[in-house]
Amino acid sequence: MTPASDFRTSYRADTTIFPTRNSRIAAIVGVGLLCAAPLVFGRYELGLLITIGFSAIAALGLNILVGFTGQISIGHAAFFGFGAFASALLVEYHVPVPIAIWGAGIMTALVGLVFGAPAARLKGLYLAIATLAAQFILEDFFARARWFSGGVAGRVTEPYELFGLRLDREETYFYVVLAHVVILFLAAANLMRTRDGRALIAVRDHYLSAEMMGINLAYYRTLSFGIASFYAGVAGALYAHYLLFVSVEAFNILYSIQFLAMIIIGGLGSVMGSMMGAAFMVLLPEIVQAGADLLAGSAIDRALRIGASISFLREMAIGAAIILFLIFEPDGLAHRWKMIKAYWKLYPFSH
Repeated sequence: MTPASDFRTSYRADTTIFPTRNSRIAAIVGVGLLCAAPLVFGRYELGLLITIGFSAIAALGLNILVGFTGQISIGHAAFFGFGAFASALLVEYHVPVPIAIWGAGIMTALVGLVFGAPAARLKGLYLAIATLAAQFILEDFFARARWFSGGVAGRVTEPYELFGLRLDREETYFYVVLAHVVILFLAAANLMRTRDGRALIAVRDHYLSAEMMGINLAYYRTLSFGIASFYAGVAGALYAHYLLFVSVEAFNILYSIQFLAMIIIGGLGSVMGSMMGAAFMVLLPEIVQAGADLLAGSAIDRALRIGASISFLREMAIGAAIILFLIFEPDGLAHRWKMIKAYWKLYPFSH
């Protein structure tokens, strides 16, 4: 929805990242306020923001695959884990951590292309089963390849270091994650404005029409797997150098479902929705925990034994959120945010 007399006179103006000057200013101010977060928040809150950051990067990669290209993947956590182990391995061979993070993304992209090549010729349920197979294959690889992952014992890695400065505290590592978020989100937004980005969207909207227009379906479907894996690899590397330890058990099928939940709740086919969905999924367990603490000792707590079943309540809250969003807000939080902006932009007029 746009107000009357809002005419775009060129294709460049129609595909700009920031449709208005105020939106550009708001984005710059928002990043500036985030830069001041370590001055305001404690280590726990910064840890949540860091988790939102690398989760949003991984979710954005999955959104490029699912939301923009129309594919499906339920093995995204395995590629996230591959990036974490790959970065730790590169650091062991004396590669600087800033380079190892991007190197892990490239290595994960190559693995994603390997799995994406056969999957590009599948669709629907068959594609879902193929990506599920990739999840279990990589999980088994992590458990057995001690040279790569350390096996079931996991792998210890090094903190982020730049120009001799160790950024191993939440107050400093937050800026590392923020920088990667800004770079990768801008890259994704610009990708959707290019010929390749429009081809990915055409494959999603109607693959037969796209093929008749000369778009190579297999190439762009495989490319979307590579891009999604690259984003997952970089996010996994950021995760590894934040925790400084990578364990095989962390990257299971439940984590893949959480990534799917992020893009469903945030909004399929929306760059901003990936960030909103990641924030929702990271903060939802905290809200459930706060609610349980608030009810501690009450009659409801004694009747339902909330304190003893808080871990199950967190999982139930995630499942309930997915179901409720699919029913009442299938387009996600990003679409609702657009509707709210349009309402206030046109208020009190209807056009």
